[in-house]
Amino acid sequence: MFHHGKLNRQHAVIYFVSMVILMVVLPYLSIKLFPALVKDLPETSTYDGEIPDTVRIYLTKEDKYETIAFEDYIEGVVASEMPASFEYEALKAQAVASRTYALGRILAGTEICDSVHCQVYRSDNIDEKVSKAVEETCGQVLLYKGKLAAHALYFASSAGPTENSQDVFSGTYAYLVSVDSSYEPGATHKKEKTTMTISDFSKAIKKAFPEKNFGTIKKSNIKIKSRSEGGRAATVKVGKETITGSDIRTALNLYSTRFEISFSGNTKITITTAGSGHGVGMSQYGANGLAKKGKTYKKILSHYYRGTSVSTGESK
Repeated sequence: MFHHGKLNRQHAVIYFVSMVILMVVLPYLSIKLFPALVKDLPETSTYDGEIPDTVRIYLTKEDKYETIAFEDYIEGVVASEMPASFEYEALKAQAVASRTYALGRILAGTEICDSVHCQVYRSDNIDEKVSKAVEETCGQVLLYKGKLAAHALYFASSAGPTENSQDVFSGTYAYLVSVDSSYEPGATHKKEKTTMTISDFSKAIKKAFPEKNFGTIKKSNIKIKSRSEGGRAATVKVGKETITGSDIRTALNLYSTRFEISFSGNTKITITTAGSGHGVGMSQYGANGLAKKGKTYKKILSHYYRGTSVSTGESK
């Protein structure tokens, strides 16, 4: 009886050691000795949602609704939102981002239009290269932890790091964080200057925010107070008030919140901007730059939308 118990304990020890080797030691050695086995894991995950066959969009100029094939809509969006001259992998990245964003609006029950309020859509400017990019990514969307990354935002150019979503918009999304975007060859909107009198600046700001008490706005009380992690103007002192860089951008119709403020004497103010757009998500010129470096559309997307993967949806 005692001998039998001893054997059982020995068997238990042998079993435990064997399991440790199988579950811990061997996987560890596999990663260390054969890193390619991990690095080359597929980037496409399973998505159990559905992609609609059609979408109802509001055509602003015609003031009417139209129902079209969903993938045809994505073709028109990609053709309108990104130049067809961009690298093929950048166009594929745009297709996945646009499809994800559109699907997010549909699932939220939000109306889809053909303007910048949603995504620009036109059906008369679709290049064959764009059509192929959309076709090759047909049904593919971005996922974050198995769920649709519905806020797959994008913009033209960053001229530096991108922004954390909470620094620009009200929502915080783990996949929309500040990342490097220093590779933007050919990007437009560099060091564009907006010059006006301080009096005109004051009028524009007060008109945009009539509820605020700015008092007398002059050179001595106009100053950038803080910057975001991405380097854009976060808060700006104007007169007696402090407003956001986005407020300044909106009031003065600037390309970006990545700006500097300078003065000429006591009467003129110049705001110099770099980049174009809100700065959250994927920089389109950055995507093109990464594609030129040989990055695939999946690598481009995983760079700008951190922690996401690309998945293929199913048509209804």
